[in-house]
Amino acid sequence: MKQVKVYTTTYCPYCKKAKELLKALHVPFEEVDVEQDTQLRDELIERYQWQTVPLITFDEELIGGFDDLNRLHSEGKLMEKLGE
Repeated sequence: MKQVKVYTTTYCPYCKKAKELLKALHVPFEEVDVEQDTQLRDELIERYQWQTVPLITFDEELIGGFDDLNRLHSEGKLMEKLGE
């Protein structure tokens, strides 16, 4: 299974939804809180051209946000994308 990272902030409702979906599917993930780390946020924006949270990656490949994660799940492609 690919390494999943979810970059979040504490006040983001879509971050919570993304984490809940991954937990419900028993997908292990690392949560990285970027709320106070502006340097990391800037690095993520530059690397992925993505400015909102959650920012979700599988093995450092940008998946997108909650809507993208949920779409993969709804289409039955999430576990395949994870290498399961």
